[in-house]
Amino acid sequence: MKSVDFHCDVLYKLLLNNELDFARDEADQLDVTLERLKEAEAAIQTFAIYIPSVRKDWLVAVMESVDLFYNQILSQPSISFIRNKQDLRQCIKEGRIGALLSMEGVDGLYNNKALLHMLYRLGVRFAGLTWNYANWAADGVLEPRNGGLTAAGKEFVQYCEQIGMLLDISHLSDRGFWELAELTSKPFIASHSNAREVCSHPRNLTDAQIQCIIAREGRVGVTYVPQFLVHNRSSTIYDIVCHIEHICELGGEKAVMLGSDFDGIDTHVQELKHPGHLYRLKNELLKFYSEHQTNHFLAGNAILFLETNLPN
Repeated sequence: MKSVDFHCDVLYKLLLNNELDFARDEADQLDVTLERLKEAEAAIQTFAIYIPSVRKDWLVAVMESVDLFYNQILSQPSISFIRNKQDLRQCIKEGRIGALLSMEGVDGLYNNKALLHMLYRLGVRFAGLTWNYANWAADGVLEPRNGGLTAAGKEFVQYCEQIGMLLDISHLSDRGFWELAELTSKPFIASHSNAREVCSHPRNLTDAQIQCIIAREGRVGVTYVPQFLVHNRSSTIYDIVCHIEHICELGGEKAVMLGSDFDGIDTHVQELKHPGHLYRLKNELLKFYSEHQTNHFLAGNAILFLETNLPN
């Protein structure tokens, strides 16, 4: 079975330490490596650009992250860049690992349409407006006031829709979620979020939010972040299955995908510490679901979303 992961932070680790090597991680400092993606039979991996808002040289750091993506990720012969539907089809046909590029927060863009367009031309295809806190565009989920989108943020959302930049709501406040849903007619994703009904963390989605994403034919990337899975004990692979089952109970069997957050977490689910362990999640899913359903959770739903929503 192939796999698709819609969120990892390996670019952030590479940005912090220029001695790390995606292809030769001999010191075992990365979760996501070339070898481990091969072990996971990865069809697609999304690489997030994340820059802390404290960085004064935000745009420089973004460009350095893009450069790392081109030099460390795309330089590997077994990896292909996915920017459009043709790239996706060619990658699948050739059996290569597809690489997508996303942005986790747009802090330094300041609603500059030229910069957004430039990043789109460089291959960024998904954008989350904010991280956990407030910026010029919106409030994040941990901002105490729980504000929504700013006027500039609303304009940004509409421009993203015009140019084909797909939107990711994983870190957006509840109010911001609903305002974004009103502004855009296209599907959007939560790249790495779980179900709040199962684990009441603010980064998780309410049932109403999940149902909205389902109705829009968007996707929910069930994540392996331990504190988003369960409270007051160590998380297990079965806990991931519980979140998937809850989304299915809401009618979201076709909306489930995976968003590990590997390299963005300090602790891991038991027996799921990197992509090479994904077979353990697959085996757990097969205890409860058919091979057809499991294949769609692991890869098929995500690939269909890309086939439908990437540019031609």
